Amino acid sequence: MADGYLTTHVLDTARGVPAEGLRIELFRIHGARRTGVAEKLTNADGRTDGPILPRADFAPGLYELVFHAGAYLRATGQAGAEPLFLDLVPIRFGMAGDSHYHVPLLLSPYGYSTYRGS
Repeated sequence: MADGYLTTHVLDTARGVPAEGLRIELFRIHGARRTGVAEKLTNADGRTDGPILPRADFAPGLYELVFHAGAYLRATGQAGAEPLFLDLVPIRFGMAGDSHYHVPLLLSPYGYSTYRGS
């Protein structure tokens, strides 16, 4: 069994709170093809209930998290004029070995950042 797994969380930096109810999709990338792996909503802590990619499903490779920021920003009254500056936020990254990967999103209506967390 693999020891690797993937977690994520989203912080709403404009409001200074965890981003609750934000939809996140996870895809595995194979060349030009994307295969859906998981889809989750963030909880009150801005995290998914459990890893978005648990140990049992882990495999090294190229992945993409897609954060549905626009729907969240609309729901929280932060959307601004259409079209939104940020709607879908894709983050493509590689996982090379069996370890814990954590890819958070720090989000505001006009910017975001990410990093490999722990």
